[in-house]
Amino acid sequence: MSVYEQMLKRYKSNETIDEHNANCEVMQQIALAGLYRGGFFQKAAFYGGTCLRIFHGLQRFSEDMDFSLLSHDSTFDLETYFPAIIKEFEALGRSVEIKKKDKKTFTKVESAFLKDNTDIYDISFTTQKSLKIKLEVDTNPPLNFATEQRLLMMPFSFMTRCYTLPCLFAGKMHAMVFRSWKNRVKGRDWYDFEWYVRNGTKLNFSHLQERILQFNDKQITKEEFTTALKERIATTNIDMVKADVIDFVIDRRELDIWSTDYFMQVADMIQFE
Repeated sequence: MSVYEQMLKRYKSNETIDEHNANCEVMQQIALAGLYRGGFFQKAAFYGGTCLRIFHGLQRFSEDMDFSLLSHDSTFDLETYFPAIIKEFEALGRSVEIKKKDKKTFTKVESAFLKDNTDIYDISFTTQKSLKIKLEVDTNPPLNFATEQRLLMMPFSFMTRCYTLPCLFAGKMHAMVFRSWKNRVKGRDWYDFEWYVRNGTKLNFSHLQERILQFNDKQITKEEFTTALKERIATTNIDMVKADVIDFVIDRRELDIWSTDYFMQVADMIQFE
C-alpha cells in the first residue's frame, strides 16, 4: 500500500466522510509537507479553517489553505515553493499542476475579500481536475499575532508553523462580523465561531483590532465588537447559514440547535485574551 493510500485509508472507516473531501484533505497535507521541505514556514504561518481542521480536529472540511507572512514583504513570490510541492506529490506517485486563478472569474463577493496584491493558486491532480485545493498568502498581514509549531506525521513527520488558537479565533471573528456578504452568508464561519467558544478558546483581541484597523480602517472596543457581533446574528437568516455549511459537516445533527437565540447566547460566552 502506497503512502497516499495509507493516508486516505484513515478516512475510509468513517462512513460519513465522502471520498472527495477525504482526497482534498490528503492533498492539503501533502502540500503542507512540500511547503515545509521548501522552507516556506520560516517566512509564513498557516491559518484559517483548514488549519483548524487539520491540527485541532474541527469536525468540518475546508477547501482553502490560507497563509500569512510573518511580516510584510511585497517581493514575496509563492511560486518559488511550487517545485517543492510538485516534488512531494511526485514522491507519492501523484502528478499535480499548479495554476494561478484568474480573478476576472471571481464573483463580486469573492473579489471583495481579496487584497489588491493577493494571488490565488489551485493545485489539482493532472488526471483528476475536479480534485483541487486552493492556496492563498497574505503578503501584508495584520500583525500582533502569535504562532506555534504543530506536528503532522504523514506523509512524514514535519512541523507546520500555525497561528495560535486565540489568533485563529480573532481572524474568524473578523471575517464573520466585518465582511460584507450582502445576500450571502458563509456558514463555515458560524460553525467555527461555535467551535471556538465550546472549546474555551480565548479571543486574542489585539490581533482582532489589527485586522479591523487594516481592513476596515477603524478602532473598536470589546463592547463595540460584542454589539456588532450581536447585530450580525440578529440580522442573519440562520437557515441560510445552515444551508451553506451542511455539506462540509461530518455530523449534521450538530446544526439542529442553531437559531438566532442560540448564537446570541454563544456570543455572551466569548472570553477575551
